[in-house]
Amino acid sequence: MYDQFYGLQGRPFQLTPDPHYYFESATHRKALSYLGYGLAQGEGFIVITGDIGAGKTTLVGHLMQTIDPSRLTAVKIVSTQVQGDDMLRLAAQSFGLATDGMTKAATLQQVEAYLHMQARAGRRTLLIVDEAQNLAVSAIEELRMLSNFQLGGQSLLQIFLLGQPEFRDLLKSPQLEQLRQRVIATHHLEPMMAKEVEPYVIHRLTIAGWDGRPIFTREAFAALYAATGGVPRRLNALVSRVLLMGAIEQLETIDATWCRRSWPIWGWISTSRQPR
Repeated sequence: MYDQFYGLQGRPFQLTPDPHYYFESATHRKALSYLGYGLAQGEGFIVITGDIGAGKTTLVGHLMQTIDPSRLTAVKIVSTQVQGDDMLRLAAQSFGLATDGMTKAATLQQVEAYLHMQARAGRRTLLIVDEAQNLAVSAIEELRMLSNFQLGGQSLLQIFLLGQPEFRDLLKSPQLEQLRQRVIATHHLEPMMAKEVEPYVIHRLTIAGWDGRPIFTREAFAALYAATGGVPRRLNALVSRVLLMGAIEQLETIDATWCRRSWPIWGWISTSRQPR
């Protein structure tokens, strides 16, 4: 509704991750640098963590849009609470391999043959595992074993692990010492800084065809940060709500007072946050 009233071509603050609206905050810029470094290395594990709604999925989606598919095959698994053998099957299926009725040994052979085929075709293979905090230790160990496949001294598979903050604690497990030694880069996505909220909102509005309607006051951006702490998904939810109410009331200017009217519905409001 608000997109029609304000003449927008789409809804720039939807909750579903959309790389098209990717905004490079300072913390996302650092994470992208680590991911780029990892891709250049072509081996090991890259670990990106962040709170719920921090933008991990959007970040990786943006990176994937910059990659030449003729040189890199990237597949993604959104993990559930699976054990080692299940993770192996999920990985094989993500590569388009059939696993029904196959033994673990046969599945491993299939995966290795696939990775060799990719390498001979001049393509590297990247496996992205999202929601990695849900993985059992045995599943993470299975991923490490998959990273052992090599051809001519070069790794055949690189793995990105994306997870919530508790995944960092999981990686400290004594059973995962060998995997930790293969992590070549790690980064924790922080919320956006207060000064980044305005360019973030304007950036997403502009991509959606914003022509200056509505106008957000400087105090409105400060109020949005105070309510959301700079977490992208929270910010999207609140701005979407504010724009919807603005469209209903036919507002041309969004100020701090109007933003605060939406606050009571959000359990994550924190007016005590200090701008960074």
